[in-house]
Amino acid sequence: MRKQRSKGKVYLVGAGPGDPKLLTLRGKECLEQADVVLYDYLANPALLSHAPDQAERMYVGRRGKGKYPAQDEINRVMIERAREGKAVVRLKGGDPFVFGRGGEEAEVLASAGIEFEVVPGVTAAVAAPAYAGIPVTHRTLASTVTFVTGHEDPEKPTTALEWPRLASSHGTLVFLMGMKNLSAIVSNLIAEGRAATTPVAIIRWGTRASQQTVVGTLSDIVGKAEAANMEPPTVIVVGEVVRLRQQLNWFEQRSLFGKRVLMTRAKEQAAELATVLAAYGADPIEAPTIQIVPPADWTPIDRAIGAIGTYDWVIFTSVNGVAQFMTRLRTIGLDARCLAGRRLCCIGPRTAQELEKFGVKADVIPADYQAEGVLTTLRGQVLKNARVLIPRAEIARELLPDELRARGAQVDVVPVYRTIVPSGDGGGWRQQLVDREIHVVTFTSSSTVRNFVEMLGGGDVVKRLLKSVAIACIGPITAKTVEEYGLTVSIVSGENTVPALADAIAQYYGSRERVAVGTQERRQLSDM
Repeated sequence: MRKQRSKGKVYLVGAGPGDPKLLTLRGKECLEQADVVLYDYLANPALLSHAPDQAERMYVGRRGKGKYPAQDEINRVMIERAREGKAVVRLKGGDPFVFGRGGEEAEVLASAGIEFEVVPGVTAAVAAPAYAGIPVTHRTLASTVTFVTGHEDPEKPTTALEWPRLASSHGTLVFLMGMKNLSAIVSNLIAEGRAATTPVAIIRWGTRASQQTVVGTLSDIVGKAEAANMEPPTVIVVGEVVRLRQQLNWFEQRSLFGKRVLMTRAKEQAAELATVLAAYGADPIEAPTIQIVPPADWTPIDRAIGAIGTYDWVIFTSVNGVAQFMTRLRTIGLDARCLAGRRLCCIGPRTAQELEKFGVKADVIPADYQAEGVLTTLRGQVLKNARVLIPRAEIARELLPDELRARGAQVDVVPVYRTIVPSGDGGGWRQQLVDREIHVVTFTSSSTVRNFVEMLGGGDVVKRLLKSVAIACIGPITAKTVEEYGLTVSIVSGENTVPALADAIAQYYGSRERVAVGTQERRQLSDM
């Protein structure tokens, strides 16, 4: 437990434009040591996972005319919590000092004598266009870029924007918070001499998987935006650099761009899958359906560890089994040296990698990463009267130990962890299912399937919620469990690994898009 500070501090942290990977390292450090996090509407909620579980989280977003905390209230909370000796992170979308209220908040903190630090963030003014394939400057097209607020303080007596200068600029204009004033922006630029043929791009939710881009000119962008139902938050880019999007549009071309993928793995294990999915352009949503907890009784594993020298084989059937077993070794004062002389088998390469973290290399890794693969690989081994230890989950398939015993081995199966249904309401992912905002649900084990069904209230509810959702499974065993609930599996990975699962999802949507394009082309040909 961290020591309470005698003097608090406020960190004005730029959350970046939306892609959680664009948070700065310093911003991540501040969140990891936060006692309180006050976050905005534009700050990706995924960033809150960096904060300690016990940290106080307060949503203080400001969105249009809806209800939101007054700025005075936000200021009061920051000062109050800091005076309590707490580390307060004020998490602001983009950069704190680019068209936000970071400067005002810093002034208030300074006046109150509160220590603060400003952590710059990646501004959407640059990042959103970049993710849309639009460089805001270019050696031959734009030597200058001007950031412009599209929404001035309504209490100002007159506008501070110099429209004649903006219109006559040969560089790029980037308007933030300008969607509601788009018509006025266009009218002012044309009235002051900017050519009506000037290219314009509007990027909504830039850098996120939900990014939407509309391209036009000053003469038609208003109509195009209305037709596309464009709403805030947006970044509006005006200038010749918009023409480069046709060639440089990299982000929206990814195979899983725009797809929201629900990950039902344990919270501690979601990062690996999230990283691979994000690389394909997907929006990974954490929905942990299992929680890893210690076994109800450590006696069986402690007894097995005490007799570890009598075993010929130790077989690890999961990453969790390795982690929990090796952690227990340390807890009782031992380490990996006690495994010397034992033959070690890991069910797959990821499990073997986990074992290598403890300085131990697996002797056997089957080509087929499941119990059947282990049995096939061990077929040539002398197992009669061999002693085999299998540290695993409390509840698991009995195929492996039963078959080994049938071959004459003496098998001890000892639980080193249990999987339970997590407590809590599950966050916003349930509502996203109800609202039909999820495209894919992934299952990496039979327990994730069973717990998912339990958490949502039964098979009938799940059938209704997943009616138009693709179901992706690691391996045939997990897929079979899904089918037992009357659900249809769309995707099964060729290997029982997380990268293989992500690859299979990407290939599924890639092939569907190719089929859709081919169908469209055939229709066009038939109409000619």
